[in-house]
Amino acid sequence: MKMNKEQATKFIAKRIAAELKSGTLVNLGVGIPTLVSDFVGPERDIQMHGENGVIGVGNAAFEVINNTSKGISKAEEIDEDVINSGAGTTAVEPGASFFDSATSFAIIRGGHVDVTVLGTMEVAENGDIANYMIPGKRVAGMGGAMDLCVGAKKVIVATFHTQGSRSKLLRKCTLPLTASKAVNTVVTELGVFDVTEQGFTIREYNPAYTFEEIQAATNASLFIPETVKPVDSVYYENL
Repeated sequence: MKMNKEQATKFIAKRIAAELKSGTLVNLGVGIPTLVSDFVGPERDIQMHGENGVIGVGNAAFEVINNTSKGISKAEEIDEDVINSGAGTTAVEPGASFFDSATSFAIIRGGHVDVTVLGTMEVAENGDIANYMIPGKRVAGMGGAMDLCVGAKKVIVATFHTQGSRSKLLRKCTLPLTASKAVNTVVTELGVFDVTEQGFTIREYNPAYTFEEIQAATNASLFIPETVKPVDSVYYENL
């Protein structure tokens, strides 16, 4: 299906949640990545790491507050002093651990994070990523992205396919790099793209778009293997 921005945001987060494996430690970056935890049930035994010093990140606060079916109030579930990497209020899971930044980055740099999910400005067909400098805007810095891209075992990028008419999937990044050849998979509203020796390889595609349309939205050549398939319709439900 073709989606508006809100629907695309939820779709990307929902589809990435399905990429995560039980028993893993997953770091969620700023933006779309913070919503991934909303689509990971407790039965999957996935621990969410926040680089600001927590393991056991739960749902984004607005999801919990609006979940009247559980009868949970903001006061019962949300502590406004508990935030995620994007400085948004978040819930934490029972048994969550809090620690200082030194310990948090020791976990990252020590190779203990299985997957990191990051947003981006640009990602190149060889896996280069540029996600800390916003052209024309003043930003505080790159945060922990450089450490995460090097320290995590797998890097998944969550992003809209284009920004205006400009593709975010490129032959070569034009902005300063966060990391070189670090990205494994990119998920956009147009599909799931793995970074391989052939470049961007379409694993799954949004059937509302033709391959020609997806290619036109990508400033790099796409490889379409025989195993390519449409994204399962379950990820479009209840958006």
